[in-house]
Amino acid sequence: MTTPSNPDPDPRTTPGLNRDAVLPPGETPPAEAGTSTGVGPHRPPRRGWGRGPLIAVCAVAIVCALFFLAYAVVLATR
Repeated sequence: MTTPSNPDPDPRTTPGLNRDAVLPPGETPPAEAGTSTGVGPHRPPRRGWGRGPLIAVCAVAIVCALFFLAYAVVLATR
């Protein structure tokens, strides 16, 4: 049976670390740019709502308004 190993390096045997397990200045690699996609030309995002979602939201609002209007008429006639 194998024992699980620790994925962290041993600070006593890791090159570049001093005895306090601290990297001395100049030993750290430069930071990488993690914010860019790096693929294709830049295309700014489109502004506003698309026509399809806007029509769908308006249709749902109209159907809800008609339902409550019909419900009010039915209650008023009783």
